Amino acid sequence: MITLIACLLIFVGSFVQYTIGFGLAVIAAPLLFQLSPIYVPGPMVIVALVVSSLSAVEHRKSISFDGLKAAILGRIPGSIAGGALLYWADLASLSFWLGLSVLLAVAISLFPIRIAPTPKRMAIAGFLSGFMGTSSSIGGPPLALLLQHQQAAYLRANLSAFFIVSCLLSLLVQIPIGFMSMAHLQASLPLIPAALTGAWFGRRFGKKLPQKWLRSFSLTLCAISGSSALLSYFLMT
Repeated sequence: MITLIACLLIFVGSFVQYTIGFGLAVIAAPLLFQLSPIYVPGPMVIVALVVSSLSAVEHRKSISFDGLKAAILGRIPGSIAGGALLYWADLASLSFWLGLSVLLAVAISLFPIRIAPTPKRMAIAGFLSGFMGTSSSIGGPPLALLLQHQQAAYLRANLSAFFIVSCLLSLLVQIPIGFMSMAHLQASLPLIPAALTGAWFGRRFGKKLPQKWLRSFSLTLCAISGSSALLSYFLMT
């Protein structure tokens, strides 16, 4: 039953991410953590790598590696810092960090501001993405905030390309500290077909849905998942 619920969460998250460019971990990670801590962050990162790779291949003509260079450079020290937090934190602290990350992502997405993606800001966003992505698997919001006013194809393509590099960096950090083992790999395997199915539905039907409705639905799910993680923290402490 736990695996079935986990697959359903991954399906919904993959559908949203393939439709708007990000959202997989923001929606699924906190609830997956409540099901079983083994799913976060390692297996969640593997699933994100699969979905991001599919999206990057589809939108490869719109990828701009020059624009992502600063974000990737900032991502490296951010991943190391996130790994340090992951290594030293206990389960209750990770639950709190997951919930806080999601609610911050919701708050950021509601900001009616336009921030130009300068190299310095991209590097800062890359660092924050690395810190959040490695420690909680939720690394999309900082970069998505900077790129949110770009054209849809550019947004999806460059977020996907960045997430590929991000996921690989996170896994490299998580392996030596014990958060990506054979047990984590085995836990991720049933999730991959659900992710592929969600991505297929997102590609086939996602763009036909009203974006305003999809955004509201996603933010509601995020608020629920983030709040549940915070509630779990207070119950643990």
